[in-house]
Amino acid sequence: MTALAATPDLDVMKQVNRQFVTGVTVVTAMDGQTPRGLAVNAFSSISLDPATVMVCVQRTSSTHDCLFRAGHLAINILSTDQLDVVGTFAGKSDDKFKDIAWESGPFGSPLLARSAAHMEAEIRERLQASTHTVFICRVVHASVDERQPMVYSAGRFFDGGALAPLD
Repeated sequence: MTALAATPDLDVMKQVNRQFVTGVTVVTAMDGQTPRGLAVNAFSSISLDPATVMVCVQRTSSTHDCLFRAGHLAINILSTDQLDVVGTFAGKSDDKFKDIAWESGPFGSPLLARSAAHMEAEIRERLQASTHTVFICRVVHASVDERQPMVYSAGRFFDGGALAPLD
């Protein structure tokens, strides 16, 4: 019996991933007195009871080490009003919070103004998975706004509130 190729073509994987619609989040934490954050689309709910979520962050990210040291992080689910925020947190600026309105959550994590929803979570596990760390977190605070969520697919952002339901 011969083994099949273990690695699919990189271009095919990019095409496959473009077919998946994801929410748009910014994961934030405090690094001492300095807020840090990055755009993350690898976010998922694991369980509602207890409320448990996961985020995946590339280890080469400038925010990774801050998150790895942190006890808590925030997941800011971006709204359609935050296209400017996506650009800021997807970039490499040393001070991504310079022009961003935010406040500290009950557990100290930065909560971004104008978000569709926020979660603050206690980091429970840090799992190494190839080039990324998977952070398993217990949600300790959550809030929802009336704003519509932003979604991402095939390299573009969309209004998550304007999706057409299937019959």
